[in-house]
Parts: sequence; structure tokens; C-alpha cells
Amino acid sequence: MLRSPRPSRFARKGLNDLTTGFEDAALAVLRRALGPSAEFRDGQLEAIQAVVERRSRLLVVQRTGWGKSAVYFVATRLLRDRGAGTTIIVSPLLALMRDQIDAAFRLHLNAVTINSSNTEDWERIEQDLLRGAVDLLLVSPERFNNGDFRDRLLGPLSRSAGLLVIDEAHCISDWGHDFRPDYRRLVRVLEFMPPGLPVLCTTATANDRVVEDIRHQLGADLKWIRGSLDRESLSLSSIRIPTIVERLAWLAQRIPRMAGSGIVYCLTVADTARVADWLNAKGIPTAAYSGETDPERRLEIERQLKSNDLKVVAATSALGMGFDKPDLAFVIHFQSPDSPVAYYQQVGRAGRAVDHAEVVLLWSERDEDIWQYFLDHGLPVQWHAEQVVEYLQAEGDWVA
Repeated sequence: MLRSPRPSRFARKGLNDLTTGFEDAALAVLRRALGPSAEFRDGQLEAIQAVVERRSRLLVVQRTGWGKSAVYFVATRLLRDRGAGTTIIVSPLLALMRDQIDAAFRLHLNAVTINSSNTEDWERIEQDLLRGAVDLLLVSPERFNNGDFRDRLLGPLSRSAGLLVIDEAHCISDWGHDFRPDYRRLVRVLEFMPPGLPVLCTTATANDRVVEDIRHQLGADLKWIRGSLDRESLSLSSIRIPTIVERLAWLAQRIPRMAGSGIVYCLTVADTARVADWLNAKGIPTAAYSGETDPERRLEIERQLKSNDLKVVAATSALGMGFDKPDLAFVIHFQSPDSPVAYYQQVGRAGRAVDHAEVVLLWSERDEDIWQYFLDHGLPVQWHAEQVVEYLQAEGDWVA
């Protein structure tokens, strides 16, 4: 397994002296799911011990593909075997929840989700939760803003919860690349939880500023494990190609010679359609994928890519955290992403379970024009905002 060259904070303090009995129990859970030769990666076992035995508040910052979900799945199994209640996992995307539920079942965990796509199952799921038959509940951060959920379900669950997991924890931070206000409000949810409840935060993309912000939110007693971000399976390169036409020509020539299937990331919805139409015309099975794609169609595209029925998906950043294809063989950026963090997140889709994956960035100085357009149009102009504020102040009594 891959080894991290940088010792974790726990290792430096000598806190990873694991008892043989605990290590054997944790390894047995892992091997039940992954086979008799499975071993923990550096940092996984000490993270599991931190939340199970020391009941810590812990932030784990590890590269994409390291196995952060294995930490909270194995921890949940060990806690449940000790009589603990349900683990609550806060997850940002429905697609990510689906992958997590599938993985949990391989560890013989009963995992469920409550979201807008399964309303017909809510009554049965809530009954199972209240009688303690559910090991893992996956919910979005927005769910905690639902008064009915808080009053009827969160109260009873919080009194017996075994573990709270905040996945993609960089979303808590104002400085995170994908900040979501509803994540910020999770700090208040902790007030509902019993004293001593272990909390596990996981992310692949948290710099020092984000880590410090998360620590400020969750308390000074938050410990952390940070590993290397190196991905030895990825071969990274960049090519300066000034025009869209030349980039399309490069894709048509190069992709047929690439092994397996992959993703071409585009900055705009229009470019996903342009790339998909062009590659299909060249006999390369391709689908366009963005936030504007119908949800049912998105699921079908994800299935086709996972089964290699598609050679390419031309996608915006909408195909991101929630998608897991371990044998994804290449990622190509049709334009430069707007930040190194976004780039790292997207290339992390490739090479998880293969020895070699190609990552190619096509770029030119003109890519900055697209970034500037998004910057100029991402927020309302000042006089629009001022007019809205003035209207709300004038109509305050009626609005209330």
C-alpha cells in the first residue's frame, strides 16, 4: 500500500501505539469487505482508534483515493459491535451518498439516506432509525435546516448517536474551494449531540488556512492527521493549444490512443456539448454532463462510464466529488481550471485502482477570459443589490 512520507500529528506525539487486540479487530472488519490480504494504509488505523477508543474530534486530510471512507466504515462497525448508536454522515452530493451506501453494504453495514429522491421510503427509514436497526444515516447538510427532521428525528438520534462524520469538510470553511453555508451551520448541530460524541471530518483539499478555520469552528481540541497529496499513479502534463479548433483536433487524434475511458473537463456547459458532438462525430462514444443535465440522464451517463460503455464524458465540475470509478484511465482539461484546488480535485478522479493514468491540461492565456466572465457574473452588481435591500426595508412589515 502507499506510504505517507510525512508522519501525522498523532505519530509525532506517539499516540499511535495500538493495542494488538484493537488492531486485530479492526483488520478483521476490513478484510471481511476487501479480502484476506487487505491492509490498512498509513494513518487509517490510528484515525479509527482515535474516534473509537479516544472518542476524539478528528480532521483527516488525505489524498483522493487514500480511503477516508474506510476509516468511518470500520469505526462504525467497531462502535456498533460495542453497542453504540447510529453513525450520522453528512455528505454533500446524492451521487456520493449512493457510492457510500454501496461500499457500506460490503462491510455488512445497514446504510440508508433521507433525501428528496426517496420520499416514499422516509416513513420506513425513520421507523428503522428509531428502533436502532440502522448503522449509518447519510444526509445532506441542508437536511438539518428542516424543522420537521430536527424535531422528530434528530433529537432521538442525537441522544444515542455513535459517531458524527462530516465528509468533504472543507465545505465548512469560508476559505474552502466549495464553501456551502449549510455546512457552516453544522457547528450548531453539535450542540444537539451528547458530550463526548466522536466527530470525524474528512477531506482531500484543505490547506493550512482551511484547517485552521475548521479548527476554529469545531473547537481547539480538534486533532488532525495530514498525509501526502502525492498520487504516484498519475502522469501529469500540459500542452499549450491556443484555439478551440486545435484542441478539438488534438482530442480526436489523441483519445483513441488512450487506454480505458476518461473525463474531459470543460469550463462551460456549451463546451461539454461541443466536445461531445465532435467526438461522437469522430466515432468516439461520448456524452455531455453538467448541472443542467437531467438527473436521470446523469445517473445513466455515470453508469455508462463506469461500465466503459462510454469512452469519454465531457463534463463540467458537476462530475466531481460524487463520482467514483477506480479504473478511470485519463482526465483531460479542455481549459485550465480556475484554481489549483479545483485541478487537484478533478485529476483525483483518475488512477485510483490502476498503475498508470494520464492527466493532460490543454491551456492558453485566453482561458483567463472565461474565469473573468464567471467572476464578473457570479455576483449581482452593487446597484442591483442595493435596490433589493431598499425594497425589503420598505416592505419589511409585509415581508414579515
